[in-house]
Amino acid sequence: MNYGPDERSVFETAATDLYEELVGSAGLDAQDPRIQEGGSAAGPFALLQDIGLVTFDESEDRWVPVDPSIVQSRVVSPLGQQGAELIAESAQWAKAFQGLTHAWRRSPEALRGPFTELRGSAIGAHITSVVADAAEELLTAQPQTNRAMQHLPDVVVERDRAALRRGVSMRTLYQHAARRSAATVNYVAAVTAEGAQVRTLDEFFNRLIVVDRRIAIIPGREHNSALVVREPSVIAYLADIFDRSWERARPFTNKDTSVVRDIAAEQRAMTIRMLIGGHADPSGAARLGVSPRTYAGYVSELKQEFEVDSRFQLGYEMGRRGITGRDVPSGEGLGPAPDPGF
Repeated sequence: MNYGPDERSVFETAATDLYEELVGSAGLDAQDPRIQEGGSAAGPFALLQDIGLVTFDESEDRWVPVDPSIVQSRVVSPLGQQGAELIAESAQWAKAFQGLTHAWRRSPEALRGPFTELRGSAIGAHITSVVADAAEELLTAQPQTNRAMQHLPDVVVERDRAALRRGVSMRTLYQHAARRSAATVNYVAAVTAEGAQVRTLDEFFNRLIVVDRRIAIIPGREHNSALVVREPSVIAYLADIFDRSWERARPFTNKDTSVVRDIAAEQRAMTIRMLIGGHADPSGAARLGVSPRTYAGYVSELKQEFEVDSRFQLGYEMGRRGITGRDVPSGEGLGPAPDPGF
């Protein structure tokens, strides 16, 4: 018999209670009405019989319990074997589909349209597929949110490492706030060990993946959607934006005091630009890649620096001094370094 979720649910509740009763009373009378056909415990008792957790003692005319450790392998081992067979079979199906995918991408039908919209789970599957097909270069821009920083799936790390081991060059941009994410630091350590380059920037364009400068993936207009771009001119434009941002970015692995100070200055300048632009705290926090609480801390530091009590006074004082958030020379590092705890 194949045991599934329905049988396990009965086993964990009514059947377990009945088994514990049998153990406590050294068995159950064979004539007990509860285990007869139509009885209140007939179903759970039948499951215990089928699994082999009870056996009939003819001399006592009773059903007695059996040691579960003897029976467990009969149930668990076949399930484990079945699971292993399903995993192997799924791998073979994936391999078979991969051949079809390559054939599709070479066909005129696949190249008919320059744009394809993806939704939901199809996005991750398509990204994995095109990265697996990368032959020369991967460009990725990953604006971080506080939530996204908490976890990077192992499959993403292995996917990117596999590409690097095939000789694909990889450049990745994050926001400065990503330097405080343990998950991102671990990811960067894994991919840079394979030859990837990672830098951070105060702010840049939205999420972007460019594969071999022939396919680009950008966010769609609606939530949880993405647009696959194959139009060469658009891809060249996106890659150019990436390259310009890359030149302004700072190496992720550089921990020099001067770099940390410069990053703090750039985050301070960005906060000023968000305030001058009238952005609400959630918007400003998102564009810096930090939590609203951390962003509020940046604003509080500015109020202390300019010796004011309110945001209105802060705006007035910055205006009076001609502060724009774009006038901090690189390397001067005005303002304190960010708190390592955020």
